[in-house]
Amino acid sequence: MVFSSVIFLFGFLPIILVIYSLTPEKHKNLTLLLSSLAFYFWGENLLVLMLLASTLANYFFALLIGRQDKLSPTTSGPTKKLILGLSVAVNIGLLCWYKYSNFFVQDILLDAAGLQNGLTQEWTTVILPLGISFYTFQSMSYVIDVYRGTVPATRNYIDFACYVTSFPQLVAGPIVRYKDIAKQLVKRTVTLDDFHEGVNRFIVGLAKKVLIANTVARSADAIYALPAQQLDAPLAWLGAACYTLQIYFDFSGYSDMAIGLGKMFGFTFPENFNYPYISKSIQEFWRRWHISLSTWFRDYLYIPLGGNRVAPWRTYANLWIVFVLCGLWHGASWNFIIWGIFHGFFLVLERGPWGKMLAVFPAVFRHAYTLFAVMIGWTIFRADNMTVAREMLGAMFGFGKGQPATLTFSYYAGPDVLAALAVGILFSIPLWKKTLEKIGGTTVGVLIHNVTLVTLFILSITAVSSSTYNPFLYFRF
Repeated sequence: MVFSSVIFLFGFLPIILVIYSLTPEKHKNLTLLLSSLAFYFWGENLLVLMLLASTLANYFFALLIGRQDKLSPTTSGPTKKLILGLSVAVNIGLLCWYKYSNFFVQDILLDAAGLQNGLTQEWTTVILPLGISFYTFQSMSYVIDVYRGTVPATRNYIDFACYVTSFPQLVAGPIVRYKDIAKQLVKRTVTLDDFHEGVNRFIVGLAKKVLIANTVARSADAIYALPAQQLDAPLAWLGAACYTLQIYFDFSGYSDMAIGLGKMFGFTFPENFNYPYISKSIQEFWRRWHISLSTWFRDYLYIPLGGNRVAPWRTYANLWIVFVLCGLWHGASWNFIIWGIFHGFFLVLERGPWGKMLAVFPAVFRHAYTLFAVMIGWTIFRADNMTVAREMLGAMFGFGKGQPATLTFSYYAGPDVLAALAVGILFSIPLWKKTLEKIGGTTVGVLIHNVTLVTLFILSITAVSSSTYNPFLYFRF
């Protein structure tokens, strides 16, 4: 079940909102927990047991760490480290098994040995649980924060399980940290203003997903599926542009919907995107893109490795490590690893002389450089394998094998796609946001805002109801 589906919009969500509103305050977390488990079970069936097992294990790991401080605050260090190490090993072990075992066996072990693919059939039946990357990182951040003393270990399993499994952000983020919503888990209220704000935010996210992302996704998917002999530069760049907007509006749209849903249930989730395509460096891009993930890697990996407080070569190595793992977090495939290395390369480059040179260039050049690098990165990221990535990149730079007479650029760039590209580019910059801030308090501003939201909702519902094309990117993550 996805947020942009008829069953969710007209079935699951209205029913849960009614039940939740009628639930006494002290039982709201239990209601949300049961609702979230039902939401997960709808699509994943018995894999919900994996989610519950992970939640239960991390709950007890945190309790054990907290208990050590109470038993012997001055001598608990080694024991706490042991428990923390075991927690990290269990979490990473489960993540590696479910997400990377097929890749390791198929693409590394057996391919390197020259064995036939038929020998891997038993391994390729390992099913990837939806959202495992998100809820594993959330659980790990909680246990690590308990170890650091940032938050106390909660004894209320219902509260903790509600935090991990909360359906608004379970399968697509943002990665919420326990300390950010700990007080809200204990006591929260949903005001009419909060609910209204949540509905507005949800509508914006839904429109991003179904009106822009889904529209350009058709062309992106079709172009990336073309054989090399049918690709030339215009088609390849169109595919890259479509995917660049698809992944942003899909991902940020889901984050908007999650944040909006959180508001409806009394939670304030962190922002996850801040107009990343206006960035003027790759460093700035990662401060604006998937903020909850980039800050997670910063706080729980980059800084513990030494961050930039060590020798320059160590700092560069830390960046490489972080972004190789960031690539792997997104999926078990060589193209994700190469994508991580690619971004790590630019981050290392910008910490050196190139970064100083870049700072004196005109803003338009810095913006063009960043967007160009990001689009090349997305081309690698989107490709099903590195062969497809090489073919796409080759075509983009004029080395394609396509025969212009057989190509139909206009077929992939129809009026709907061109309109979605134009609107997507316009809303990739904060122009609309700044306009609303200027006129937001006026009668005209409120009227424009409300009419726009109603229009977006009607268009979105029409698109959801009339189309069966509704890709869900996070199956790969």
